[in-house]
Amino acid sequence: MLELIGFDGDDTLWHSQDYYDAAQAEFERIVGAHVDLADARVHERLLAIEAGNIALFGYGAKGMTLSMIEAAYDITCGRIGAADLHRLVGLCKEVLAHPVELLPGIRAAVEAVAARYRVVLITKGDLIHQQAKVARSGLGDLFHRIEIVTEKDPAAYTRVLRECGSAPAAFAMVGNSLRSDIEPVVTLGGWGVYMPYHSTWSLETDTTFSAEDARVVQVSDARGIPEAIGLIAGQVAVAPAGAV
Repeated sequence: MLELIGFDGDDTLWHSQDYYDAAQAEFERIVGAHVDLADARVHERLLAIEAGNIALFGYGAKGMTLSMIEAAYDITCGRIGAADLHRLVGLCKEVLAHPVELLPGIRAAVEAVAARYRVVLITKGDLIHQQAKVARSGLGDLFHRIEIVTEKDPAAYTRVLRECGSAPAAFAMVGNSLRSDIEPVVTLGGWGVYMPYHSTWSLETDTTFSAEDARVVQVSDARGIPEAIGLIAGQVAVAPAGAV
């Protein structure tokens, strides 16, 4: 029997990536005053530095900004000026202060799911920033538990499920990232509701996992979430013993 439903935060409950995309565009504008953007492969070099720094800085605006400062210095061979570095710090503050705008229909979707199941918010990133977004979203009261993790991997989901007293086969996760929200849960024997967002950070697309997996239901927007959960519940109910 399906018992517990998890929801991702960024780009599942509220808009997020758009603000990071805007910061990325401004970063390239700043660095572009010193180098040829195409020849310097600015986007690829920044992404490589971000990937290498995740273990040290974690996810979120603060880690992004430290990586931008490092990348700007590296790409311009130290020619980047203090005023430009100060502007990069300003980009971080802008991302941290952005308004929390819910995706259309998401509150009604979470309310509908929460009326039948226990629901938990599982999001990753900077603790202070994520806590602030949850508070500003007005959705916190809908969740039985709120988990802010440093990484969304099988170990993190296993811990959350253990502390919630649920088996993987009785758990479904709703999210926009196949890599972070869906694949680890399905690997454990759980289920996924995949709701793609129009923009995804490149490091979140680094997976061979397919949305066509039998344990995944894809929806186009929040209105489809309750029905998708119902479909998964039906599959769980009719599955032979030991099959899930």
